[in-house]
Amino acid sequence: MLVQKLRLQRGWSQEQLAIVSGLSVRTIQRIERGQSASLETLATLASVFEIDVSQLTVEKETDMQSIAVDSREAEEAIAFERVRKIKKFYLHVAQYVLVIAMLVVINLVTSPHYFWAIWPALGWGVALAMNGMTTFDLVPFLNAAWERKKVEDYLGRKL
Repeated sequence: MLVQKLRLQRGWSQEQLAIVSGLSVRTIQRIERGQSASLETLATLASVFEIDVSQLTVEKETDMQSIAVDSREAEEAIAFERVRKIKKFYLHVAQYVLVIAMLVVINLVTSPHYFWAIWPALGWGVALAMNGMTTFDLVPFLNAAWERKKVEDYLGRKL
């Protein structure tokens, strides 16, 4: 659908479009699969892409070329959201350090012969590492650039 083409032209993932539009990722997935959307949802997407609502129902390439793209505000919104995600990650790290330190102290006071605090530290540590990898785009197959490249490979042309 046209929404997917517009999204990929900007190099956005579905998650980034959801952030900018305020819609859920699930709603964007449904629309991109061709399911119908409410007029309010279409109006929101038209606003994000800075086009007329009627253009979202038309899927011709000539219409795609006539759409003016000014995505400065959307890029700023994505940048702010990315900074918020990084801030949340750092807060998560601080929580991890404080709670694990507290557990170690409790462990040493109550049962110094068995170091059980290692298990929550390892479990939470793995989750924290995965969170960090996604926050800083260290997982190459989960970012917008990878998604765009795969679509271009599938189409056999640049977007």
